[in-house]
Amino acid sequence: MPETAQELLDQLRERARERPAPPDIVAPKGFAARAADKVAEVVGSWRFIIIQSGLLFAWIIFNAVSAERVDPYPFILLNLLLSFQAAYTAPIIMMSQNRQSEIDRQRAIEDYDINCKAELEIETLHQKIDLLREQEIAALTAAVERLTKMLEAKG
Repeated sequence: MPETAQELLDQLRERARERPAPPDIVAPKGFAARAADKVAEVVGSWRFIIIQSGLLFAWIIFNAVSAERVDPYPFILLNLLLSFQAAYTAPIIMMSQNRQSEIDRQRAIEDYDINCKAELEIETLHQKIDLLREQEIAALTAAVERLTKMLEAKG
């Protein structure tokens, strides 16, 4: 193997030793990470959108027609609640996305390492095939030379 390929293999092995196992990367480590993932999972679902839309619709209808209005039109309390929800869910979702980004980055590094190893293996196979071809050509050349000498000796 060329020295550069050997150095590359050594670097890949060293990185593999330093890298945590994939389950450690994927599994959320602390309560905050687990909570952020759960909030992002819930808020990013159709179920949440449908339930929230139903609650908003019910809130508006109740406060538009009921005699016991909690939040009369222009629904200032509803706007406050929605702003409060957005102010907290957006950063929590960003935390989850940042963690997912880190996971994706680690997977990309692993994919790169795997691709480098595959490239080195293919290069090694090409070298072996080239060596076999050279040996075959040498054997054929020697056979042609022997046959040529035999023909010259007879003729």
